[in-house]
Amino acid sequence: MHSTLTMSDKTRYYIDLEEQYGAHNYHPLPVVLQKGQGVFMWDVDNKRYYDFLSGYSAVNQGHCHPVIMAAFMEQAMQLTLTSRAFHNNVLGEYAEFITRYFGYDKVLPMNTGVEAVETAIKLCRRWGYMVKGIPENKATIIVCDHNFHGRTSTVISFSTDPSSYSRFGPFMPGFKVVPYNDLPALAVALQDTNVAGFLVEPIQGEAGVVVPDDGYLSIAKSYCEAANVLFMADEIQTGLGRTGRMLACDHEQVRADILILGKALSGGTLPVSAVLADDEIMLTIQPGEHGSTYGGNPLACKVAIAALTVLKEERMIENAAEQGEYLRQQLLALQSPHIALVRGKGLLNAIVIDHAEKDAAWDLCLQMKELGLLAKPTHGDKIRLAPPLLITRNQITECVSIIQQSLEKL
Repeated sequence: MHSTLTMSDKTRYYIDLEEQYGAHNYHPLPVVLQKGQGVFMWDVDNKRYYDFLSGYSAVNQGHCHPVIMAAFMEQAMQLTLTSRAFHNNVLGEYAEFITRYFGYDKVLPMNTGVEAVETAIKLCRRWGYMVKGIPENKATIIVCDHNFHGRTSTVISFSTDPSSYSRFGPFMPGFKVVPYNDLPALAVALQDTNVAGFLVEPIQGEAGVVVPDDGYLSIAKSYCEAANVLFMADEIQTGLGRTGRMLACDHEQVRADILILGKALSGGTLPVSAVLADDEIMLTIQPGEHGSTYGGNPLACKVAIAALTVLKEERMIENAAEQGEYLRQQLLALQSPHIALVRGKGLLNAIVIDHAEKDAAWDLCLQMKELGLLAKPTHGDKIRLAPPLLITRNQITECVSIIQQSLEKL
């Protein structure tokens, strides 16, 4: 199949340039993009593609959403950064907006998703010592196998993926790994009185859109409450409308004690993340004990308000629920022998490829690229299908046709 793939001289030039001067820590599809609008992206040869990755759910609102871009440009011309050494006139407005939006007392703004995860870990440990009374340096946080919470040295300390942790040690202690979607294992782990928190993805995105059993999240939350343990939801990829609800935890009416957000919080324009919690947790950290030069900068705050506003005003969340259901139905209707499984919620979906060739999922993504659809494999045989939340039914129909044609070439 590789012989059918094309690459222009212009595309080859940019790829070679990146290969020569950039670190080799990614393996992208051989496409060089230069423009995005809505659900589409264009390469340097002006070929148009459907975006079925959405920047790993950072572009839920679509590429270059006009309302978000207007807020970005207006604020960028006024003030972009003060650091937290001084107040600015946007941070308070944003803090009020996002805490009321999600129903928490306080927000701690950060930049990248993994910074928000690190912040949540520090908050949880501090709460464990100051409120729960765990002996100093004994706090434990329960995590799940096959998790993906980022790539800092702390976070890879509790990864079960060798590509994340191999030869990056020594690792940070204080984490207990249990199987995902295994309530009995969680119950046993919670018997340790030094446990301060349970950190979980409501759906494991990087693992291949692994959806837990109905009731897993709500029962896990009740277990945590009974053990006086904080339930920490990493909604960086699953939140902000992606699964057909504002938060994936909303499917089971679960309110996290610590809510972690990122990615689409800026509509794909710049790194913005946030940790939300009530005063009992958030106010355990005092001035000088945690922070970020760029966290809560006025540009990020103004953009985040716009990004959250359009999600509701344009009913993107309801559209994600409707079009996600339609996408899964259409994929199942293909009855392809190469699709072993279709799974997901809303517009966070994946297909598991069944094929004798080890690189079949990669080859399928290459073929879809040729036909105008961009997606990327994860963990070998799984392909995430996660377009921007404003995609229409007719567009989904066209994309399923592209997937079908590509499958027939495997």
